[in-house]
Amino acid sequence: MRSAGKQIPGLTVSKKSGSANSGSTTNQVATQLRNRILEGQYAHDERLPAERHLADEFGVSRGTIRSVLQILEDQHLVNRQVGSGTYVSHRELTNQQEISSITSPLEMVEVRIALEPQIVRLAIANASHRDLEELRKALRQCEDCGGDAEKFARADTAFHMALAHCSKNKLLHWVYERISEVRRFAQWRSMKAKLLTPERINAYNLQHHAIYEAIAARHTSEAVSIIKKHLHDVHDDLLEP
Repeated sequence: MRSAGKQIPGLTVSKKSGSANSGSTTNQVATQLRNRILEGQYAHDERLPAERHLADEFGVSRGTIRSVLQILEDQHLVNRQVGSGTYVSHRELTNQQEISSITSPLEMVEVRIALEPQIVRLAIANASHRDLEELRKALRQCEDCGGDAEKFARADTAFHMALAHCSKNKLLHWVYERISEVRRFAQWRSMKAKLLTPERINAYNLQHHAIYEAIAARHTSEAVSIIKKHLHDVHDDLLEP
């Protein structure tokens, strides 16, 4: 247990220090506490010591500690609860499964919006005839799902994975595999029934077909425009109440 009143080595700032040093002191203390959180000395959901104990430990005023906690809260490392205390909100990600389990469907689509236009550009430049045939097969699976949300979700994943494969960029393909893993977890599963109505499935498939045709014809600007509209439509549909 950390003893109250013990100052951190190298941090010997008097509570009466002038304002010229106050910003530097606040940043030093914030760095110390941030490092403790990131190194796991304070675990996820653990309550930090009270402000007065932290003030004594670092040899600073409680006002400085409050400024430090505000910095850490702005960095999404802690969560301050009035009347209860300050709790660590940072959680160390130990493996790719954990990040997949805590990524929301909306966050997933935001990443797709950033990546897939470039995937389409690379697919048009690099895809072979065989790659395009695999993309066409994946498209047919989407179109043959009969409005079934579960079947469409699997086929849709296969279509976009085939598109990533067409890019011939191994790292992009690997990244897209990580994106697809998000669909296996609870947040996406609970969203499917609401999002994937027969009407939306039909609209998404029309866009899939247009994407394929533009890529097969090597029409870059058209394909990029369609994939952007497709992903923004998904994004907007997710935001609907």
